[in-house]
Amino acid sequence: MAFVLSEEQQMLRDSALSFAAEKLPVAQLRALRTAGAGHDKATWKEIAELGFTGVLIPEEFGGSGFGYVGLGQVLEAQGRTLAATPLVSTALIGASALLLAGSQTQKETWLPKIAAGEAITALAVDEFAHHNPTHVKLAAAKGGAGYVLNGEKRYVVDGGEADLLIVVARTSGGEEDKAGITLFLVPADAKGVTRTTLKTLDAHAAANIAFAGVEVGADAVLGEVGGGYAVLEQILDRACIGLAAESLGASDAAFEMTAEYLKVRKQFGQLIGSFQSLQHRAAIMFTELELTRSCVSAALDALDKDADNLGELASLAKARAAETLHLVSNETVQMHGGIGMTDAHDSGLYMKRARVLEGLYGGESYHRDRYARIGGY
Repeated sequence: MAFVLSEEQQMLRDSALSFAAEKLPVAQLRALRTAGAGHDKATWKEIAELGFTGVLIPEEFGGSGFGYVGLGQVLEAQGRTLAATPLVSTALIGASALLLAGSQTQKETWLPKIAAGEAITALAVDEFAHHNPTHVKLAAAKGGAGYVLNGEKRYVVDGGEADLLIVVARTSGGEEDKAGITLFLVPADAKGVTRTTLKTLDAHAAANIAFAGVEVGADAVLGEVGGGYAVLEQILDRACIGLAAESLGASDAAFEMTAEYLKVRKQFGQLIGSFQSLQHRAAIMFTELELTRSCVSAALDALDKDADNLGELASLAKARAAETLHLVSNETVQMHGGIGMTDAHDSGLYMKRARVLEGLYGGESYHRDRYARIGGY
């Protein structure tokens, strides 16, 4: 397993950490929140120039083909600073979807644009308050030379910023059936697409998207008609592992912030880090972080090796990372005391981002249940 990075992977990690610290500090998230912007376009261009958007994409399409372990280092680095970029939705989810099921034409059209930072993608999957990828009502009926889409998707990450939407639709079957689900590539500016930008808890971009008589050609189908769920499951596994890597980065940064505070804050004439109860709580956080790091490393390594137990490792990593970030973000606020409750301090931003990352593409209970079902329980 990739518990020890190769020299090239370590170089990528160092570059990503340096870039995130310099160009994507928490202060930038605050600025974006004030401006009501989803991401900074100039910074996104720099991300592409560094090659981060093309880490998964083969060289023939303009990327580096560096693999998931490599991209995981970039996502973890951006998680440390709560960076608001379309990297997960585009460089991970969009690129993975096209690599897994795209036709040669679809790959040639979109992968070079993703690698160059010229296109942002978004996965439009959920329609209700909780993640349920089989609960699909958005209908895709045959019409003309292709299909007509009608329905709505909720909380589409980077949906308001995207150029290309990967839409999960139903071409046959009932609302909860896995059979009959089809994936479509839909230009975000297509006639009949209405996007409503959301003001989110964590100041990251998301939108509700309505499809009213949206016409697409037969060449818009990603994969097989009616057989999209198998591909969707693979896409979501990759998304969850990427979010787990981001969550690990956020947890690390929040823990380091807390540990530093314990070394300088005095109460009753003593450093609070000398209090045994706080030492015990810090030790628990450190232990949980190391366990999570192992889970995330194993999942990323499994992706590069196309392991048979990928689904199991994806759910394990997502559940574990969500639980750890929940714990660490809570403790960060509590151990900082009164200042931790203010918006002026960064601890609250980590807690807000934690709650969103927990829920995206399935929370802890969802993935614990999935992990158990995969294991035959």
